[in-house]
Amino acid sequence: MSQDITDILIGWTFDPHKPTVRIITAPDGSEKIQMRLELGVLQMELSGRPDGTRVEGTESWLDYHVQQQQQRDAANPDGAPYLLEPEACEELLREGVQYYHRYISLWHLGRYELCARDTKRNLRLFAFVREHARRDRDKLQFDQWRPYVTMMHTRAVATPLVELGEMDAALGAIQAGIAAIERFLVEYGQQEQAEQCQELVHLKKWQEELTAGRTPTALPPAAVREALPPSPLEQLRSKLARAVTEERYEEAAQLRDEIRKLGDDSTQQA
Repeated sequence: MSQDITDILIGWTFDPHKPTVRIITAPDGSEKIQMRLELGVLQMELSGRPDGTRVEGTESWLDYHVQQQQQRDAANPDGAPYLLEPEACEELLREGVQYYHRYISLWHLGRYELCARDTKRNLRLFAFVREHARRDRDKLQFDQWRPYVTMMHTRAVATPLVELGEMDAALGAIQAGIAAIERFLVEYGQQEQAEQCQELVHLKKWQEELTAGRTPTALPPAAVREALPPSPLEQLRSKLARAVTEERYEEAAQLRDEIRKLGDDSTQQA
């Protein structure tokens, strides 16, 4: 088998103005993400660590260090705190960039629930480094991205809820994102810079637009509504909304795939 990828590059044009991403099916039937770069192609696993490797029997360096911290604290409850050395922070940062590439790809592919999964994971990474890094500059190196990742996580959570018409849940998710960024500004004494924080401005604008555009949904009379059982598609949409709000993102992604398939089948039957 040739290792030359020229045919792939020629058949898939790079666009410098926007991410060029796609889902491909591997020979084993699994799905993988590909991102077209100017000089090649970046391929990522859809779940687990994006490069497909495992670390010391765990999914990632973050999971490894969390496990080590928990085991140490359990064995030495009164001992010195678990500390991340600079080398460990470098490994965690490189790993975080892998998840960044994947969640950006997932966003542009419309895989919002999986984007929410990965952004939540990187927010957990930032929190762990804030608590355990030995050097303050390592903490800041991670935490400077918290407003941006919070915004992306909020968009990924709220977007499918908006699509499902679950406006109260969507607005609740957006408000939670706004509050999280505001807390970040307070922590760093930057409250006065709120109007210059583009992530905060974006979420507040979205919140205003959704609030202004809300319209009550016309419902059939109660007696008729009770007599009409929910269709399979409606049941799946309801399950998807619950999965998103309860942060069960892997399950939500599977439900979205089922909804898409059922929608396609319904169209074909019509």
